Amino acid sequence: MNSGDKILNRIKLDCDARISEINAETDKKCAQTAAQAKLDSDKISAEIADKAQLKVKQMRAASKSRCELETRNAFLKRRREEIDKTYNEILNKINNLSDEEYFEQIYTFAKKLSGKSGVVMLGKRDLNRLPKNFIARLADCGVKAELCPTPCDIESGFILKCGDIEENMDFSAILTEKRDIIEDFINQELFKA
Repeated sequence: MNSGDKILNRIKLDCDARISEINAETDKKCAQTAAQAKLDSDKISAEIADKAQLKVKQMRAASKSRCELETRNAFLKRRREEIDKTYNEILNKINNLSDEEYFEQIYTFAKKLSGKSGVVMLGKRDLNRLPKNFIARLADCGVKAELCPTPCDIESGFILKCGDIEENMDFSAILTEKRDIIEDFINQELFKA
């Protein structure tokens, strides 16, 4: 080999060595980049998984809350239906008592007004079936009253008008008053902490 060939061969060997160094550096940098990309992708995947789990927890909580609310509303609706049904049954039972039993109920409520006096007002149906001794029986209950001959707008029970004050003994009103107490009790039981 002549000296020109030796120089060329030396240049070729140096180039091959440099190419090998560059390839080794490139492989090292590619491995580092790939490793970093793997770390970054794992981190991003973990963040996405955490967000997804949080979203699932929120959706479950919202679904549970909705379910509890719907259950409570259904329960309240059922309670209200039962209260309405009971209220109507009681009122129907009172209104369908025999005349004697019905007026005994009126006398029972009249005793609560013992010591009062005024004008007693009845509904049309009650005026038509009024017992002959009605005013005397009211007096026995402690109520001094005159009978108003004009029917008032109530279905059952009576109203005692004492001057400007009216004592409402309308059976429907009395039941409504008790119904409010029952509903309050039910609401307290349903929503107590």
